[in-house]
Amino acid sequence: MTTLYGIPNCDTMKKARQWLDANGIDYHFHDFKKAGLPEPLLLEWVERLGWEPLLNRRGMMWRRLEAERKAHIDRQGAVQIMLETPTIIKRPVLDTGRSLHVGFSAAEYQRIFG
Repeated sequence: MTTLYGIPNCDTMKKARQWLDANGIDYHFHDFKKAGLPEPLLLEWVERLGWEPLLNRRGMMWRRLEAERKAHIDRQGAVQIMLETPTIIKRPVLDTGRSLHVGFSAAEYQRIFG
């Protein structure tokens, strides 16, 4: 089963969900705000993708982060921040069961589900 991770009010999430719905892709939506993010799952993502693609350095949550934490960010620090504030994770995270993807573009989703 395909799972889409994120938050419902994010514009990129809305685009991804609309694309999946319009293309008849069955998926489960996992809301970070309501359901949280289990540490083992995040560690699996970091192992598979690295922490850099997962950490959204363009969003409001990154801008709110203390300058000291941002200046000395590393894998361990990034994981801790993402566990404390899952909304700092770049969205959406798409798990097809075979592959894991971060972010949304219609062309990439077409390639994935083609």
